[in-house]
Amino acid sequence: MGLIEEPPERSNRLMQTTIAIAPMMDWTDRHCRFFHRQLTRRALLYTEMVVAEAVIHGVRERLLGFDGVEHPVALQLGGSDPRKLAEAAVIGEAFGYDEINLNVGCPSDRVQSGTFGACLMKTPALVAECVAAMKAEVKIPVTVKCRIGVDDQDPEPALDVLADSVFAAGADALWVHARKAWLEGLSPKENRDVPPLDYPRVYRLKARKPNEFIGINGGIQSLEEASAHVAHVDGAMLGRAAYHTPGILIGVDAAFYGDAPADFDYAALIDAMAGYAERHIEKGGRLGHVTRHMVGLFHGLPGARRYRQILSTDANKPGAGPQVLKTAFAAIDFAAAETEAA
Repeated sequence: MGLIEEPPERSNRLMQTTIAIAPMMDWTDRHCRFFHRQLTRRALLYTEMVVAEAVIHGVRERLLGFDGVEHPVALQLGGSDPRKLAEAAVIGEAFGYDEINLNVGCPSDRVQSGTFGACLMKTPALVAECVAAMKAEVKIPVTVKCRIGVDDQDPEPALDVLADSVFAAGADALWVHARKAWLEGLSPKENRDVPPLDYPRVYRLKARKPNEFIGINGGIQSLEEASAHVAHVDGAMLGRAAYHTPGILIGVDAAFYGDAPADFDYAALIDAMAGYAERHIEKGGRLGHVTRHMVGLFHGLPGARRYRQILSTDANKPGAGPQVLKTAFAAIDFAAAETEAA
């Protein structure tokens, strides 16, 4: 597999998407997305959540800037004011994003204080207003990412009501994290693990909404698991597994999009990332901003421990340059890996 030099053709046909990389705060920044795009040409990438107010009044290039190679890439917005969300969506579309996604699932204290994120599960009519306002102003898809419910809500009616509301408002897709969010009593980290997964609840929603795009998220650890989900719903969204073991993304295009399997060129990947890091450093950035997303790339291969050590230490030293990345790569013993696999 060669490295991505040109982005795939942009398309408004979201229904073609089956695999996505979840929006993750502090993780899926522009450097992470550039890296992930080198591993999969076709998976849909998402930004971290950006608050609509910040998009309108903040430094837009810092908040929204991305490399053209990232397409297809979606902007996830946070907010609950339909007018502000519509304005932010227009700005995102002008920046070149392929989709606008509304966060109705994040349980952090910050989003609770702003009355958005998972709190919006309690006000489906307001979510519908937000979707309708954005749809009225942009031509690209507008989607929603939610939980199956919050706190003491019964997930059966809660998810149905939300889904009915957003699709009636024109939403192009609904991605469902198959857990409840507990807004009181659990931390954001605990909300990613403690509430039990309920995949069948999402399957039932898809059965009830056969003509709408329903994607599933939460606890998916492998492409095999993603494939099992796609037998029931339209898409699977990989989160922490894609971040901590990004090498699994190399198989996405062949497994889900019909691309011909090919040997992956890791040396070309490292060259591409080194060049990207060099450009970032020239703009005043640091090597560690880029390499922190690459630590898990060679998980399970001989030399991976040394590779991780170099990226975790040397890449964060003052003045560190792209050569550190190449030195770390040199620690991987591909010959030994091939011998073990034989």
